Amino acid sequence: MNSNAKDKRFDPGTQNNKPQKSKVRIVIRVLCFILCAVLGLGLGAFIYVYRIMGAVGFVNTPFVSKDQYETIEFDNLDNVDLNDGDVASSWAEGGHTRVYVNPKYPIKKVAQKDSKVENILVFGIDSRGTNDVTCRADAILIVSIDHRSDTLKMISLMRDTGVKIEGKSSTDKLTHSYAYGGVGLLINTINDNFGLDIQRFVMLDFGSSADVIDMVGGIEINVTAGEVKYANQGILEENILLGKDCPLLTHEGTQLLNGIQATSWARIRSLDSDYVRSGRQRTLALALMKKVASYGKVDQAALLEDSAGMFETNMTAMDIMRVALDAMDVLDNVKEYRAPADGMFRVQDNPWMMIVDWDTQLADLHRFIWEEA
Repeated sequence: MNSNAKDKRFDPGTQNNKPQKSKVRIVIRVLCFILCAVLGLGLGAFIYVYRIMGAVGFVNTPFVSKDQYETIEFDNLDNVDLNDGDVASSWAEGGHTRVYVNPKYPIKKVAQKDSKVENILVFGIDSRGTNDVTCRADAILIVSIDHRSDTLKMISLMRDTGVKIEGKSSTDKLTHSYAYGGVGLLINTINDNFGLDIQRFVMLDFGSSADVIDMVGGIEINVTAGEVKYANQGILEENILLGKDCPLLTHEGTQLLNGIQATSWARIRSLDSDYVRSGRQRTLALALMKKVASYGKVDQAALLEDSAGMFETNMTAMDIMRVALDAMDVLDNVKEYRAPADGMFRVQDNPWMMIVDWDTQLADLHRFIWEEA
């Protein structure tokens, strides 16, 4: 694993509360030790938790009940109070984009619909640099772990889906909600429009995704002849942006791709459509998870420690450990879905947007996630 990863991490908190944070972390670590001992998980589990505690890019996102939520009216980005970038270093130096948390848009509390089904938002952002905090949400994926059927379900939400964003007078694209109000408004928009119960998230920029893929030694992807040209265009763009010298793809077929190659392949848009593109993103995510699952427990723990500073989340280290282990257990049974699904939307021009038949779409999506009749 990358021994320099710790040097590149940043502290998402402020600098004036270190003594208090240290005391809190000590207490949490002691509690983790007691918990592991009580559960009989042994020394290995304790080491696993201890090593990642404090290393994860934890983000303390505000929550409010629905009756306390205050709607802020706006019609475009000119009327939105955007925050400044907050990063430790540039991309070329290993820095990554911070998650955009706007305190004016807290996450609305939503009760979990089924205790046996856990839904988590995993999203990537279309940032061109570490200071590009208020960018659009590019890849939007719901990871649903169904403990009833031991199934991992991956749902792509199309970024150009027309949705109602609270505070906007007209329908707008789902991808814009993150730029308007950060992760809180993105989650609220997803829950309000798709009838979901998401409370937790994991955010990566594409630089982070590439770094994690490199950490596992690359992933195998079947690249078509038509995709080679467009993937190479993305590789060239990333080389310029990051000051890298990543080799171009030379042939089609199943091959081992490094981080920049794999993320450039997943981001292809000009060749076909966003529908196919979302499939590439699910393929990449699944290939990465399966690669990690092939590791031994010790190597998985080391990987999580080294990659902890490369993503941001409002999940605790204990949550991450539990969810990761749950996901690994059901990787042999994976189902995929895209929303809106075929036949459940029409395309609008000026602006280009997917107008959803919500009655049909919600019923179908909920059947997929919760297996509702």
